[in-house]
Amino acid sequence: MTPPSASAAVKDAPTTGDSGPEAPALTNSLKQRHLSMIALGGVIGAGLFVGSGAAIAAAGPSIIVAYAISGALVMLVMRMLGEMAAANPASGSFSVHAEKSIGPWAGFTAGWSFWFLLCVAVGLEGIGAAKILHGWIPGVPEWGFVAIFMLTFCVTNLISVRNFGEFEFWFSALKVLAIVAFLVIGVLAILGILPGSDADAPGLTNLTGEGGFFPTGSEGLIVGLLASVFAYGGLETVTIAAAESEHPVSGVAKAVRTAMWRIALFYVGSMAVIVTLVPWDTEALASPDKGSYVVTLEHLGLPAAGQIMNVVILVALLSAMNANIYGSSRMAASLVSRGQGPKALGRISGGVPRLAVVASSVFGFFSVLLSYWYPDTVFSWLLNMIGAIILVVWFFIAAAQLRMRRQLQREAPEKLVVKMWLFPYLTWLALAGMAAIFVLMAREEGTRVQLYYTGGLTVALAVIGYVLQRVRASKADASA
Repeated sequence: MTPPSASAAVKDAPTTGDSGPEAPALTNSLKQRHLSMIALGGVIGAGLFVGSGAAIAAAGPSIIVAYAISGALVMLVMRMLGEMAAANPASGSFSVHAEKSIGPWAGFTAGWSFWFLLCVAVGLEGIGAAKILHGWIPGVPEWGFVAIFMLTFCVTNLISVRNFGEFEFWFSALKVLAIVAFLVIGVLAILGILPGSDADAPGLTNLTGEGGFFPTGSEGLIVGLLASVFAYGGLETVTIAAAESEHPVSGVAKAVRTAMWRIALFYVGSMAVIVTLVPWDTEALASPDKGSYVVTLEHLGLPAAGQIMNVVILVALLSAMNANIYGSSRMAASLVSRGQGPKALGRISGGVPRLAVVASSVFGFFSVLLSYWYPDTVFSWLLNMIGAIILVVWFFIAAAQLRMRRQLQREAPEKLVVKMWLFPYLTWLALAGMAAIFVLMAREEGTRVQLYYTGGLTVALAVIGYVLQRVRASKADASA
């Protein structure tokens, strides 16, 4: 919703960095097509293609409800983030907004926890992609593939942001086309008119049989809900990238608006197709080796399509690696520009924070080595620490939007190019939803440990951030 008073100059004024005397001199090389596809493809990852199978096995057909609930929460978070990003495009995104609205300690906590999450995720995605290629080319060890991936995307991100945008555009385009094709094939199969398929139209048999729509009760629904929440992670990258686009304000506004309903369609629609076509208790669904999409296509007698989907999963993993190296490097550079990290990481060369790119890539590769050296100790510890970070980030987004919206309404209403719906009621509803998910995580044995480890990391960062905030305030008072 664009206010009548919002001028074209406000909409399209380029904003290249974060506020502060040492703001990064980033470029404005990303085009609208890059932003739109990053917004759309950023949340389409291995969590949907592979991880959804275990969620279906736990929740049964009610996984549709789980994804709808978590999808509604994600749409609210994305709308809030879009409002703040359109009003103040910054490479530090929600970290900058949290700092301005809540305090430097909040920006420090949200920023470095997100950086840590992305770096470990880069390693996880590299491992997943390497396993797929190792299955095709067993002569090359998995670590060799990971090294190739890391080197490729590190170099790509070192050269220019335009390279990142082009890679991500085509990666995301392939993912989107694959999901659209899957949905079309699924609908035709449900109607019993899919050419070349041996499967009969299932009707409602798989939705109502084998225990009904809620075969595992509320506990299964809760497990499915928790799994679906974390499958949506990745939407934040588009607001980070917006600061390096040609028209950051109008660009992020358009990207957020067009992506939300499509994301809901892709996720909820995919789950509806899968559980309608395949019995929820099919053993292969719970296996991480295939994933729910491949199992569904094989169930329809389309094994070649299943192999093609494996290629798509590989692309999804590589896309996530590329996006996470980019996002982590920009977040690190933004934090440093605001005096919240080692100054070396903030140096800009050729419009790129190259030392931050290298540091993020090295940390990601190191996490891969830890998975080989200490799979059951150190690496498991890292995985547990990042388990609920995305929820912590969303919490900071909602809290920052509550305060920033009121400030913008008083001081610069023309900047409200994107507005949160029914403010402040839906913002409070989103916060309540996040709190409920934290409670559910504490109840479930499988997620309780993740909650504790993530909580420990968050508290540690908050304490460090608060101490740094107090030290800087004391120095400012002394020099005044």
